[in-house]
Amino acid sequence: MTWDGRGIRAGIVRDFVNSGAQVVFCVKDEVRGWALEQELLGTVFVSCDVTQEGDLQALISETLSRFGHLDCVVNNAGYHPPGQSPEETSAQDFLQLLERTLLSTHTLTKLALPDLRKRRCNRINISSLVGTIAQSQAVTFVATKGAVTAMTKALAMDESRYGVLANCISPGNIWTPLWEELATSTSDSSATILEGTLAQPLGHIGQPAEVGAAAVFLDSEATFFLYRA
Repeated sequence: MTWDGRGIRAGIVRDFVNSGAQVVFCVKDEVRGWALEQELLGTVFVSCDVTQEGDLQALISETLSRFGHLDCVVNNAGYHPPGQSPEETSAQDFLQLLERTLLSTHTLTKLALPDLRKRRCNRINISSLVGTIAQSQAVTFVATKGAVTAMTKALAMDESRYGVLANCISPGNIWTPLWEELATSTSDSSATILEGTLAQPLGHIGQPAEVGAAAVFLDSEATFFLYRA
């Protein structure tokens, strides 16, 4: 499992552990990684830069060495940059976002597929609602998340013959440290939080554990015939 060490990603790790799974996760920040491994029995931390194929290969190799096989791969590396108009976005910033969000998803999938194909397994990508409905001041983020969603659908078509299921979760507003940072960077953080709350049909901002519950469900036997979702 790839993640950035906070928010949604930590919620997914915790929910899988609570369901009885043994979880190997990676994060570049070793302090956060070791802290979570100490907190949660049943987890293994591997230091990893998801933009480096060699690091991702080491992640797969460590998992296979410890447990013999893969049952599920969850890719949720990425970040939401501060709001910018299209003309303020640099090509370098866009490339970095593509590397962390999109290319890392493709690379980890490519490396994991040989083992995933040996048994009925799941591939879960974390996208975003805005990858479908868009968002102002976030053209690069929207583009990368839209690409993750499209790639997941294509992966499902290619891998269904091997019994490998591929689905993505596209959360709306989830209360995470990143969401809080983005809100406080605006001129009126209270108004921003209220706007984000009212944008949710249920009338409240989601929690990381709710995304984690969705990931655990997608990896359950109940989803044997569910793919491209």
